[in-house]
Amino acid sequence: MRVSRTLQIHDDFLAEKGVKLRLGFDFDEFARISRTTPTKEPIEPNFRPDLSPINPGEGYWIMGLDNENAVGILAAQRLYDLSGSNLAEHFESLKAFYADPAVCANRYYRCTCRVASATTITGKVAYHGDYWIRSDFRGKGLSGTIAKVTHSLSFAMWAPDFLCALVERWALDKGLVLQYACAHHEGDVSILVEVEGEIMDYDYWLIWRTREELRNEFDGHRRNALILNPSVH
Repeated sequence: MRVSRTLQIHDDFLAEKGVKLRLGFDFDEFARISRTTPTKEPIEPNFRPDLSPINPGEGYWIMGLDNENAVGILAAQRLYDLSGSNLAEHFESLKAFYADPAVCANRYYRCTCRVASATTITGKVAYHGDYWIRSDFRGKGLSGTIAKVTHSLSFAMWAPDFLCALVERWALDKGLVLQYACAHHEGDVSILVEVEGEIMDYDYWLIWRTREELRNEFDGHRRNALILNPSVH
C-alpha cells in the first residue's frame, strides 16, 4: 500500500533526525500543549476548540518530540464541508475561523480573499495550519517531510476534494511550497483576527492540491487499513 509505505519511509527519516511523531485528535490537549510550548505562536482561531469546535473524525494534529521528549514540531489539520459553499465565502464570512462569526460583529475582524480560484474550491476541503517548528529543527528538511506525512494522513482519512493551506510570501520565496508538493498557489488573502488576545493582521498566499493530485502520489485503495494502523505513534 503506497500511503502506509510512504508514511513508514518518512517516519524512519524523522527517527534518524531524532524526531518521534505523535498523532492526536483531542484539540483541548493540542491547545494545552501549544500554550505551554516556548516560542510557539498563538493558536489559530480555527484550531481553538472554544472558538471553532472540531467534530470527531474531522480533525487531527501531530507533534514531533526530540530525544528528551520536548516538543519540537506541531501541526494541525481539519476538514471543512463546503459542499454548499466555497473556500472564498468560508474565509470572508469568518466561518473558517469561528463557529459563530456573530461573536465578532462588534469588532474589527475581517477576511478579504482575492484568490479567484478559491471560489472553485468546494466539497470536502482539508485545511492544514498552525504549523510550528522549533528553531533548532529548521534547515534539516523536516518541513517537507512533515508535509508529506500530513498530506498522506489527510488523504487516507478523508480523501478530500482539495487540500489547502495559507502561507506567507517568504515561504514561497524560500521554496518551501515546492517542498510541500502543492502544485497551485495564488495571492492574496488578507486576515484581521484576534489571536490569543492580540489583534493580528496577516497577508497570505493560498496553496492547494486537488484530490487527483493526491491520488497520483498516494494509493488510496486501502485507506481504512492506514487509519486503523497508522505509522505515527
